[in-house]
Amino acid sequence: MKAMILAAGLGTRLRPLTNDRPKALVEVAGRTLLDITLARLRSFGIREVIINVHHFADMVLEFLKTNDNFGMRIEISREEELLDTGGGLKKAGYFFLEDSRTSNEPFILHNVDVISTIDLGRMVQSHADNRALATLVVQDRTTARPLLFDEHLQLCGRGPGRDGQSEMVRPCAHEQSLAFSGIHVVSTDLLKMLSEEGAFSIITSYLRLAAHGESIRAFRADEYYWQDLGRLEHVKKVEEDWKQRAFLQ
Repeated sequence: MKAMILAAGLGTRLRPLTNDRPKALVEVAGRTLLDITLARLRSFGIREVIINVHHFADMVLEFLKTNDNFGMRIEISREEELLDTGGGLKKAGYFFLEDSRTSNEPFILHNVDVISTIDLGRMVQSHADNRALATLVVQDRTTARPLLFDEHLQLCGRGPGRDGQSEMVRPCAHEQSLAFSGIHVVSTDLLKMLSEEGAFSIITSYLRLAAHGESIRAFRADEYYWQDLGRLEHVKKVEEDWKQRAFLQ
C-alpha cells in the first residue's frame, strides 16, 4: 500500500515557526511533523510515499536525504503554485498508477500537520468492507465547517459556510454533522474522476461525486487521540499531551 503526505502549505498560522522552515519541519517534542507522519505510516507497513512540497521545498529534500528517506521509497511532487488538496493529489496521481501490481490498491492521503493514534488498519479495512470510493476519517467535535453524513455514514453535504447555508448534495433524512480529520483512504478509481482543474479542494470533488451516487463514506474515530497543528497553541497542546501520554514514541 502507498500513501501521500500533503505538506505543501505555507503554514502561515504557525508563524514565526515557519518563517525559516516549511510546516513539515516544525518540531513537536523534538521530532518534525514529517518524521512523525512517516513513522505512523511505516508502523502500518507502508513503505512507498509521495510528498507534495512548495514552501522551502529544498529543505524537505535535504531533510529526507540526511535521514536516508527513513528507509522508505519517497517521491517528491513539487508545486510551483499551491494546488490545494485536490490539485495536489491530481498532480501526484501518477505515483499510484505506475505499477500494475498496486494500481488497484487504495492509498492513504494524510495531512502532515495532523497527529493522531487513529488505527489506520481499521480505517483501510472499513474502506474495503464498504467498497467505498473514498473513506474520510471523522470525529464528533466542533469544527468551522463540518461535513454531513446520513445514517449509513455516506457523505450528503457540508455544513454552513459564510452565508450561513448548508450545502446538500444528496437526500439525507437524518444528517450527522462530523468534523473531518485530514486523513483519508482513497481508491485509485477516484484519480480518473477528478475533473476539476488547477487548485481545488478534494472536498469539492467528494461532494460532486457523492451527488452522482459515488460512495464517499465516513470512518468514525471518536475514541482516538487527534490534534491538528494548524496553530501555535496546538503545538504546545500536543507537547503537553505527549508528556502525559507518550503517544509519539
